Amino acid sequence: MNSLRYLLTALIILSFGVSNAQIKNSKTETVKIYGNCEMCESTIEKAGNLKKVASVDWNKDTKIATLTYDATKTNQDEILKRIALAGYDSDKFLAPNDVYAKLPECCHYERVNKPVSKAAPKTETHDHSNHTATIEKQETNQLNTVFESYFALKDALVKTDGNTASAKAKNLSIAISAVKMETLTTDEHIIWMKVMKDLLFDTEHISDTKDIGHQRDHFMSLSKNMYELIKVSKSETPVYYQHCPMANDGKGANWLSKENAIKNPYYGSQMLTCGSTVETIK
Repeated sequence: MNSLRYLLTALIILSFGVSNAQIKNSKTETVKIYGNCEMCESTIEKAGNLKKVASVDWNKDTKIATLTYDATKTNQDEILKRIALAGYDSDKFLAPNDVYAKLPECCHYERVNKPVSKAAPKTETHDHSNHTATIEKQETNQLNTVFESYFALKDALVKTDGNTASAKAKNLSIAISAVKMETLTTDEHIIWMKVMKDLLFDTEHISDTKDIGHQRDHFMSLSKNMYELIKVSKSETPVYYQHCPMANDGKGANWLSKENAIKNPYYGSQMLTCGSTVETIK
C-alpha cells in the first residue's frame, strides 16, 4: 500500500515537473485566490493555464495558487485578470458581479475584498425611488468622470498650456483610481483591466511635467487606450475619434473629442484644424 502511495506521489511530482519544463523562462510566484471547492479549483486552474506559457496550481484549503509562467510572454497580472473574469477574486483583481453570481452555489465564496456598502442613515419617511435611481445612475456613469477628465486634459493641450495640462492629468489620475471595478459591466471590466495600468502610467507622466512635448507624447498612447474603453461604454452623447496625420513624426496620432470640429491637441494654434474625424462613437 505504501509502495502504491509513493508511486502516485512520484507520478504527480513528475507530471508537475514535465509541465513546468515545457514553460521556458519560467518564473514561479504564489498568490491568494478566493474560492471554496474542487469545482473552484478546476475553474481557477483552467482560466489561468495557457499551454507552454502559464500553469496554475490552486490549493482549496490554503487558497494559495502557485503560478508558473514564461515571464517573456505573460505576467502575474494577466493570469489573475483571466481568473477574475472566470469569477474568482484575488487581492489585485475582483471578478465582475454578474460572473460571480452565475457560479454554482457551492462556489460562492466570501468576497472579503468586495467594498461593503454603508447603511444609509435613518431619515424621515420619503420616496426612495429617486434616491435609488440616482445611486444606480452614478454607478452606471462612473466612467463619465474619467472621460470628462480626459476631455479637459485634451482642451489644455489644444491651448498648449502645460501647467493646466499637468493639473488636468492629475485629476484624470484621481478619477481612474476611484473607479470601482465591481460595478462595471463585463465588457467594460475586460477592457478596464487591460488598460488601467497604462492609463495611470501616461496620466502620471503628463502630470509630473510642464513640458508640452512630453505631455503630448504620452497623450498619444493615453488616447489609444481611452478609445478602447469608450468603445465599450454607453455614452449619452456622440464622441468623435479624430486623427492628425502630422503628429508622431508623420506617423499620425489620434484623440477623442466631444465635438466634430477639429481642434488639434498635438499642435495647438500652430495647426489647429489639421486632422479629420475618422469615427463617430455613439
